[in-house]
Amino acid sequence: MPSTARKSPTSAAPAEPTDADEANVDERVYAAVSKALLSGKLRPGTPLRERALAEALGCTRGAVRKVLARLGSEKRLVLEHNRGAFVPNPSIDDMRGIYRARRIVEAGLVTTLFGNLEREQVAALRKHVQAEQKAFKEGRREDSIRLAGDFHLLLAEMAGSDELLSYIRRLISNTELYKALYDSAEAASCAPREHEQIIEVLTTGQSLDKALAVALEHLDELEQRVIAGAAAEQEVDLATLLNGGDTTAHGHSH
Repeated sequence: MPSTARKSPTSAAPAEPTDADEANVDERVYAAVSKALLSGKLRPGTPLRERALAEALGCTRGAVRKVLARLGSEKRLVLEHNRGAFVPNPSIDDMRGIYRARRIVEAGLVTTLFGNLEREQVAALRKHVQAEQKAFKEGRREDSIRLAGDFHLLLAEMAGSDELLSYIRRLISNTELYKALYDSAEAASCAPREHEQIIEVLTTGQSLDKALAVALEHLDELEQRVIAGAAAEQEVDLATLLNGGDTTAHGHSH
């Protein structure tokens, strides 16, 4: 009986990546790099190489390049022509300027929201603080930092101004990174407690002056810790450099 030739199955052509696939990859890479930045383990001036990131994250260099550009536009990375992307190494004056801008903007935000929050909005703020507390108790440093910033973004959303929200989002991107780089891990416990105090003064009929004092003191204390941490790190790095030691030592824990 003559053998019947078998037809080899036609191999299906690989599916072209869709826009949705690319968007998912971009968000995955963005989340991973953002998490690394907020962990506090990447030190100021650290280069982020496209090839190394692509290999570590299992994606193309093009996807990494897009994400680095996005983080650069958010001021979370410094992009240098023909050199690449670097973790920012801000001066103390730069940081003071950003905190000054936050105090000015958030004073206006508190003034706008004082006595005007709906019950559902207050409930949303309290639920958010609970998430902050949970992240801190579980030792999720990068989530604690992100959620602390998101509390202020939530307030900005409640003010109902897209322009304001966009500006505050940029300022918070800066200060989140400063906190990750220079604030101690233990200080993450302060944010939920201080945010509860802000909710309290916004909603319990206290004076506007009191509400402003609580909100601005919160930012003042954060700025002082961050500036002190940056100054200590610079002193230690200079000392070890002059003595020929390991320049990776830092004056505070992360």
